[in-house]
Amino acid sequence: MTTLLQRIEIETAPHPTAAIIWLHGLGASGDDFAAIVPELDLRGCAPIRFVFPHAPTMPVSINNGYVMPAWYDIKNVDLVRQEDAAGIHASALAIEALIAHEVARGIAPEHIVLAGFSQGCAMALHTGLRHSARLAGIMALSGYLPLAGTLAAERHPANARTPIYMAHGTADPVVVLPRAEASRQALLALGYPVQWHTYPMPHSVHPQEVADISRFLQSVLGASKG
Repeated sequence: MTTLLQRIEIETAPHPTAAIIWLHGLGASGDDFAAIVPELDLRGCAPIRFVFPHAPTMPVSINNGYVMPAWYDIKNVDLVRQEDAAGIHASALAIEALIAHEVARGIAPEHIVLAGFSQGCAMALHTGLRHSARLAGIMALSGYLPLAGTLAAERHPANARTPIYMAHGTADPVVVLPRAEASRQALLALGYPVQWHTYPMPHSVHPQEVADISRFLQSVLGASKG
């Protein structure tokens, strides 16, 4: 049995019937996005449980082997050369365990959003598109699609039409815009419904992006989806 990751949980109201599992970026923690919850406009949504897990710590090659919170190792600045498939698969299992935990607590998979920023975005896309039950949506923020070459063979039809919100900064020096654009094109080529947004920002979150995230969450978790 997979041990559940340590995490922060925030409920917008008692007895939540929806969940958002939000994955942080390299070197960060679950605290990274917890503060965004009060900024979101969730009018029309049922009570939501936000789950902000902490990634395990590991040596990261691109940072000279420094041990830090990471979902997988990064070996090259271009991100997709010599990908850490074993690390990605291990983190996917840990994320699947979090999804299963929410289901066990009474939240249907179709009321669960998988979200992530940067490396967390990569894990949200990797895990969500392979998940065996329909999810409400996937939020892919300032990241990219990892192991893109295996997605066509490994993806699950349950999430073939799951809405994907992709957001990226036009001045991102960490995950450069062309890498994200290539990921978007790969997803579109496989028929995924991608909502693409760019913002004048570096590797961060823009105020307009927060408003757009709110609209996305209302569209996939609103009362009409109950």
